[in-house]
Amino acid sequence: MPENPTNQDVAAYYDALNEWGPSDDFYLDLALSADAVLDVGCGTGVVLHAARAAGHAGRLVGLDPDPDMLARARGRDGVEWVAGDLGGVTFDGEFDLVLMTGHVFQVFLTDDEVREQFAAVRRALRPGGRYAFETRNPGARAWERWTPENGADVVGERGERVRVEHHVESVEDGLVRLSETYSCPDWAEPKVERGTLRFTTAEQVEALLAETGFEVAERYGWWDRSPLTATSREVITIARPGPRPATGRR
Repeated sequence: MPENPTNQDVAAYYDALNEWGPSDDFYLDLALSADAVLDVGCGTGVVLHAARAAGHAGRLVGLDPDPDMLARARGRDGVEWVAGDLGGVTFDGEFDLVLMTGHVFQVFLTDDEVREQFAAVRRALRPGGRYAFETRNPGARAWERWTPENGADVVGERGERVRVEHHVESVEDGLVRLSETYSCPDWAEPKVERGTLRFTTAEQVEALLAETGFEVAERYGWWDRSPLTATSREVITIARPGPRPATGRR
């Protein structure tokens, strides 16, 4: 066993920590109803793999900038895997459905970054297409539960026992800065990754969608399609391209 985990190990721990759940059922149902699907920030490609296994006969494309996540995704056939992000890879009217799962939306930290993503998604969609994504509802204050006491234990592919803990470093103006620590008795030292997530209200999301030519078609507070409330854990949105915005943004 190596003294410290590699990035490929961390990608494997991601799958172990994020077992199939109700969000995956929700997105799989959407994917099976569309002929051509793009999953932005696809990670290890779980949803697209499941769609192909369930009989999806159309085009499935996974896009992700993380080479280690894509390496795991490419371990299974039947899906186009593309390295990169929507800032560097252009699709033009090719998809009936664009997905952004796993709270990927929260890595875009400014309104301008979100507008750029929304505009790129709009370009990728065919007329009448749909864009589905979720963000954690700020009203539920999920970051208050990201503490070492609420960490998780996983077993790696070589049998190593790994503890994964989160530490919130700051919460300011909707931006939550945190660290994720992987530790194992067999390692020389823990592996620590740091990042920032943005918490955006439903009203902010809807305004940014409108600015980039989208209309909200459906919105839910949980994966059973229950209505959004002030304290719902998720803001789940399905949007459709509407009239071009008056500002001329694309």
